[in-house]
Amino acid sequence: MDLDQIRALVADDMNAVNDRIRERLQSSVVLINQLGHYIINSGGKRLRPLLVLLSARACGAGDRRHIDLAAIIEFIHTATLLHDDVVDASELRRGRETANALFGNEASVLVGDFLYSRSFEMMVEIGSMRVMEILAHTTNTIAEGEVLQLLNCHDADTPEERYMEVIQSKTAKLFEAAARIGAVLGGQPESVEQAMAAYGMHLGTAFQLIDDVLDYGASAEEMGKNMGDDLAEGKPTLPLIHAMRVGDADQAGLIREAIEQGGRDYADRVLGIIQATGSLDYTRAVAAAEADRAAASLAVLPDTPERQALEFLARFSVTRGF
Repeated sequence: MDLDQIRALVADDMNAVNDRIRERLQSSVVLINQLGHYIINSGGKRLRPLLVLLSARACGAGDRRHIDLAAIIEFIHTATLLHDDVVDASELRRGRETANALFGNEASVLVGDFLYSRSFEMMVEIGSMRVMEILAHTTNTIAEGEVLQLLNCHDADTPEERYMEVIQSKTAKLFEAAARIGAVLGGQPESVEQAMAAYGMHLGTAFQLIDDVLDYGASAEEMGKNMGDDLAEGKPTLPLIHAMRVGDADQAGLIREAIEQGGRDYADRVLGIIQATGSLDYTRAVAAAEADRAAASLAVLPDTPERQALEFLARFSVTRGF
């Protein structure tokens, strides 16, 4: 199974999700339409909505609520991107100019707020308190993760455990919600819901760790952003944390200085150090272990094409871009 086959498996549902996104993105305020359509149509993989569709079908969901919930998950994700790019002063996202670079920070923040509020309007329409509970907790955790990441910026003493807490809150939590919701819609018992939540959390963690690796090895075209953006922003990601831990005093000192100062002047030297210390391989290994845990969590499901697709996504999370 490959990504194209997975998309074909849920093609009708994904087309319905895209229609729902376009329908619910509409506003009487022209700028919301312009900016919203720009970011929604900017070439994202729709991986999180795909998780909702696959998990719902794998868990036996029998109605069409998964279409609305897949759109809701994408709106929440898009809102976080709009806010992230303003906080990080990013200029490139998915290989295109960021919305804040084109429309300004104020518009990006406010349209992100619109997408959050539209998401909660749609949740109310679904009429499930359990779904509301999951997504309200998820958005709150994501916000906490964003603040924790802000506190970690330029802090070279950030330990691996605290960095993992950041990515689990900021990135993996929405993957967790997307997979968990499928079990809820399918009326599955608590044990299956917890297993699907674990799948999403481990998958999202692996996905972000590979993003950390690609930040030092992928081109702007492959990664969709400029190489070394995380380093330039002073973010102590796992390759840097590991390199400081195992490198010699000079290597650790240079990386510490790079994190504390930020900017791109250190990029080539830092890349040499994280390659010499095996820090990219270490991060890939941690990601692979997370992907293995994700795949193992699916043992509670019957063997269906949807389960096989979810297993493939776990492997894909660590092989993409290489």
